[in-house]
Amino acid sequence: MTLSSLRLRLLIAGAASTAIALGLAGYGLTVLFERHVERRIDTELAVHLNQLTAHLEPAGENRLTLSTPPADPRFDVPLSGLYWQIVHEQNGAVLRSRSLWDSELALPAEASVDDTIHHHRIPGPAKTELYLLQRRIELPARMGGGTARIAVAWDTAEIATAVRNFAADLTPLLTILGTLLLAAAWVQVTIGLRPLSAVRTRLADVRSGKTRRLGSEFPDEVRPLVHEIDALIDARDAELARAKTRAGDLAHGLRTPLQVLQSEIEGLAKDGQAAVALNLSTVTRTMQRTVERELARVRLSSPHRDSQANVASAVDQITRVVQRTPEGERLDWIVEVPADLVAPVDQDDLSEAAGNLIENAARHARHTVTVTGRKDAAGVALVIADDGPGIPEGLLAEALRRGGRLDERGSGAGLGLAIVTEIAESWGGALSLANADPGLVATLHFPTDSVARQRARPT
Repeated sequence: MTLSSLRLRLLIAGAASTAIALGLAGYGLTVLFERHVERRIDTELAVHLNQLTAHLEPAGENRLTLSTPPADPRFDVPLSGLYWQIVHEQNGAVLRSRSLWDSELALPAEASVDDTIHHHRIPGPAKTELYLLQRRIELPARMGGGTARIAVAWDTAEIATAVRNFAADLTPLLTILGTLLLAAAWVQVTIGLRPLSAVRTRLADVRSGKTRRLGSEFPDEVRPLVHEIDALIDARDAELARAKTRAGDLAHGLRTPLQVLQSEIEGLAKDGQAAVALNLSTVTRTMQRTVERELARVRLSSPHRDSQANVASAVDQITRVVQRTPEGERLDWIVEVPADLVAPVDQDDLSEAAGNLIENAARHARHTVTVTGRKDAAGVALVIADDGPGIPEGLLAEALRRGGRLDERGSGAGLGLAIVTEIAESWGGALSLANADPGLVATLHFPTDSVARQRARPT
C-alpha cells in the first residue's frame, strides 16, 4: 500500500488516534492514581495529626509533651519518611519525632488559628520533599496558653515511587489494548471498504459482459455512487443506440444512391468509356467500404458484451446470399459447421466478420470455398479456405495490421480484413491468415475465457 491508498490513510489515522487516546488515558489514570494515593496519605496523616493534638499535655512551665506518642513505628526510625513536629510559638520550644533525627522542619507560618488542616510541600531532611499536613491551635490555660503548630509530614518520594510502579503496571495493559484497538481498526476499515471492492468487482463484470448494471445491493453511503455509475452506463447505452441508429440511417440513405451510381458506371463501361467507368467504380467502392467500416465501428462500441451468436446460422445466411452472386454461382461450397456451435460474440458482429471473409474467399477462389467451424478448450474457431492465389508471404502481416489497406495496392482485401480484425480484437479474439497449397486459409478465433476477452478488449 502507498500513501495514496485510502485503506492506509484510514489505518494511519486510526493508529494515530488510538495512540493519542491511550496516551491521554494513561496520563489521566496516572494522575487519578496519584490523587488517590494523596487522599489515602491525607487520611493517614490526619489520623496522626488528630492523635498528636489529642495527646498534647503540659510538661512544666511553658513546656509541652505527649502523653502517648504515635503508635506508627516509622516515627521512631531515623529518616523513615514519616515525621511529626510540634512548635510552641510563644517560647519556640520544639517537639519532634525520632525519625527526624537531628533535623528540624521549617514549618510554614499560618495566618489564623482554626481547626482547618492545611496542606503544604516543604523541604525535608536529606534533600527530600515532604507532603505536610499542619494545624495551628490555641493552647488552653493549663498548658500555659498561647498557640502551637502541629505538623505531620510524608516523604513525597514514596508517592512518586507508587505512581511510577502503577504506570509500569499500566503500560503492558495499554499496549495490549492498543494492539487490540489497531486490530479492530483494521477489521473495521476492511469491512468498511468492502463495498468499494464490490463496486470494483461489479464494474469489472459490467466491462466483461457478465452483467449490465451494478445494481442496488450496497450500503446507503455507497448506493448514490452506484446509482450515478448506473445512470452513466444508461446514458452511454442510449448515446450508442442513437449513434447506431444514425449510422444505420446513413447507410440506408447512401446504399441506394451508390447502387444507382454503380448501375450508371456499368452503363458507361458498356458504352465504351471503360477508363471513366473504372475510375468511378474505384471511388464508389471506396465509399461503400467506408460506410461499412464506420457501421462496423459503431457496432463494435456496443456495451452489451454478454452476447452469444449461433455460428451455423450466421454462416448459412451469408453463404446462401453469396452463392447467388455471379462469383458464388461458379464455385463449389463445402460448409461444415455444427448446428449448436455458439461463439461469445454479437450475432451482427459475427455476420459482419464472417461475411467479409466468405465474400473475400468467393472473390479469389478458383473452384472451391470451404467453411468449417469447431470448438476446443481455448474457444471457437471459424475457418474459411479457398483455392485461389493467396496473399504473398511478405504482405500477410500487412494485411492483418490494424489500418492496413491492401486495396490501395490493387487487392480488394485490405479494408475488409481490417474490419474483421477490429471485430475479432474487440471480443478478445484474433484473425490469422495462412497460405495453403493452393489458396488462403483465414481463421477467426473467439476465446471462451472471459478474462482473456476482457484483457484484449479495448476500453
